[in-house]
Amino acid sequence: MSDPGPRKDLESALKGAETIVAGVRPGQWDADTPCAGLDARAVAGHLAGGVAGFAAQLRGDSPPGADGDDPAAAFKSAAAELRAALKAPGVLDEVYKATPKGRGIPGALLAQVRTLELLGHGWDLARATGQPAEFGDDLAERVLAVARLTLSARPEGPDAPYGPAVPVPEDAPPIDRLAGFLGRTV
Repeated sequence: MSDPGPRKDLESALKGAETIVAGVRPGQWDADTPCAGLDARAVAGHLAGGVAGFAAQLRGDSPPGADGDDPAAAFKSAAAELRAALKAPGVLDEVYKATPKGRGIPGALLAQVRTLELLGHGWDLARATGQPAEFGDDLAERVLAVARLTLSARPEGPDAPYGPAVPVPEDAPPIDRLAGFLGRTV
């Protein structure tokens, strides 16, 4: 399994999430998701906001406001913004202020975080709306490896971004093993 790099992984994750968001039928936006307390509309909005925020960060702008009226259109627009921002030379080589204490984080690492979010919440949205979460096994394996490394000492409790890992059979698809690692019952 080769590593195509954070930019290509992020693009693959964007494509997969776009397919899932576009596949949500009008009556499914209120469906509960495996992400505690969030329905499909909220998860799609979270994805769109994260993608738009990352694009703004890469451009040096302030994050845009949320648009909850049409989650599919908001996500499509945010993905286009991020793709445009990624075209700037060296954008993933820069170090960005990304923590409350002002610590810098390289753009390539931020791209990996965004990719993890897209796969994790893309899986949530797919599960809630009866769609496959087709991100590609190689991508899901790479993201799972990064998650295991970077989230080994993750915070716990009600405000933690991910729940404790849930056991998933080792022969399960990689995207399901990632979901289990992120605390989702598969």
